[in-house]
Amino acid sequence: MTPNKKVLITVLSFVLAILVIACSCSTLIPTSVAPTKPAGSSGSASILFQDNFSDTSSGWDQYSSANGSTDYASGGYRINVTQPNYSFFANPSQTFQNDVRIEVDATKSGGPDDNAFGVICRYQDVDNYYYFYISSDGFVGIGANKAGTKSIISSSDGKLTTDSSIKQGAATNHLRADCVGSTLTLYANGTQVATASDSSFTGGDVGLIARTFDTGGTDILFSNFFVYKP
Repeated sequence: MTPNKKVLITVLSFVLAILVIACSCSTLIPTSVAPTKPAGSSGSASILFQDNFSDTSSGWDQYSSANGSTDYASGGYRINVTQPNYSFFANPSQTFQNDVRIEVDATKSGGPDDNAFGVICRYQDVDNYYYFYISSDGFVGIGANKAGTKSIISSSDGKLTTDSSIKQGAATNHLRADCVGSTLTLYANGTQVATASDSSFTGGDVGLIARTFDTGGTDILFSNFFVYKP
């Protein structure tokens, strides 16, 4: 074998050895992986319905009377209840036969702190649905309207309970209501504040609700309404 051939073979062997080492090492270096969504997060893939209330023809009730009103306003959706011991609610005319998770931002725009406001799930008609309340003076509760009779089902005495997670006064609270099977759960600002169990309703519309007690004037502005698949 000539010296030139020996040099060529040596060079080729060296190059081949480098390639083998490089390929072997590449299996030890992890490739970049797209970050995964945290468990329970609200990604776009799980959104069943959403409304930022910028379109005033998106399907929500627009109603006014001497007792109050429900309508699009100020870039959101407003429920204003002027009559004492009275409630108003509104629906987007949707139907969800399965479990849902509802989220919304609710801001007290006016009226007394002694109020109640929140969301509705499994709405059948005006006399049958679940509702999830917080108040501007720190109370919470989950209720059921069955055949026109309303009751708080999240406490043993049928009353709203207090919770420090509520931002009181003229503040914005982020609400989340889970309607999963027979379990109903209310969250305020990321903290679970009430739970209840009931199997009377299994599907239906969603909605928003607000009410007064002894003093009228409850004025709530809702924004960023989402319905997710849990």
